[in-house]
Amino acid sequence: MPLTNIAIRNAKSVDKPFRLFDGSGLYLEVSKAGAKLWRLKYRFDGKEKRLALGIYPDVSLAKAREKRDEARSLLADGTDPSEHRKAVKHIRAGLAANTFEVVGREWYAKTAPTLADTTSEKLLRRLEVDVFPWIGHRPITQLVAADLIRVIERIEQRGALDIAKRVHNSMGRIFRYAVGRGIASRDPSRDIELKDILPHADTRHHPSVTEPKAVGSLLRSIDGFRGALTTRCALRLAPLVFVRPGELRHAEWAEFDFDKAEWRIPASKMKMREQHVVPLSSQSVRILREIQAVTGHGHYVFPSERGGGRPMSENTINGALRGLGYTKDEMTGHGFRSMASTLLHELGFPNSVIERQLAHGERNKVSAAYNFAEYLPDRRKMMQQWADYLDKLKAGAKVVPLRGKAA
Repeated sequence: MPLTNIAIRNAKSVDKPFRLFDGSGLYLEVSKAGAKLWRLKYRFDGKEKRLALGIYPDVSLAKAREKRDEARSLLADGTDPSEHRKAVKHIRAGLAANTFEVVGREWYAKTAPTLADTTSEKLLRRLEVDVFPWIGHRPITQLVAADLIRVIERIEQRGALDIAKRVHNSMGRIFRYAVGRGIASRDPSRDIELKDILPHADTRHHPSVTEPKAVGSLLRSIDGFRGALTTRCALRLAPLVFVRPGELRHAEWAEFDFDKAEWRIPASKMKMREQHVVPLSSQSVRILREIQAVTGHGHYVFPSERGGGRPMSENTINGALRGLGYTKDEMTGHGFRSMASTLLHELGFPNSVIERQLAHGERNKVSAAYNFAEYLPDRRKMMQQWADYLDKLKAGAKVVPLRGKAA
């Protein structure tokens, strides 16, 4: 049973220390002298550990729970809360003016404006979760290749090979920035051969539901979602527009033209750095009108439930799919793109039209300013026929191919 403030106040010292448990590893230890100490019990790398969270009443029950949740969030990201605390203390103590984190954040501040919002967010998160807690407190001039390898191998141990490669690249860029600024004399990341450290990664596609009957079942499950309206509308819109998850959650009302039934995504948000047009089916417009009544006064179409003027979390869609019973190996937010690509090809739509709507592939940069409108009339027809097709699957109807209808 969770602790209450009354139970904590009434807890008196006895002949030996005892514990009052709250839940999820949080407990209050009452010493023989009567001191009440918050502790968190957790496991990391197979070992049981404890983290001191403060003294009651300086740290209230609510505050202790908040600290517990923060620590468990770090654990979920593969970070030891105790080591994270040590790193933070080192930074605050100012043991070195040019620590890896100080230089890294300076480099990030100069680099972020050149990146798409989603890319810069992921970059910062990787640094804060996978790099800074381990080497951020150390002077950048004292780091060697072995230190970087330990960071990379820690990521590899959880199977995140792509992230390990990206982190290696980011660390190298920070070092080269330091060399250019006269802070460091060399870049130790150049001494690392990733092929000698990381196992060969099998090419894996984003898990997706592509069998028509299963797609119909998924769509019916989405219609039955009982969570937040913003999440429900985002889930319903995702299969209709099949943009990348980051593009969907960062959608802004200013990008939509309902008279033209278009969503124009700026180049700065796109992976290929080109403006992208998403023709809106009548079904998509109805969903957007529904959510507009709730969020239309704000900046983002799908704002964070926590407020703060932020877009929906990158974990929201995947979390909702898990709540509907789909595992990470069955369906993801990115999987709606695979679903559309697979079925649209099976339905007989031209590959060139499908690929352009998916915003795939490199094109001639000289004509990049005009690519957003390529095949646009055919794409409009395809997007409406796709929405109608999904409606039929959802209704459980037997659907025959629409071969060549958008050509």
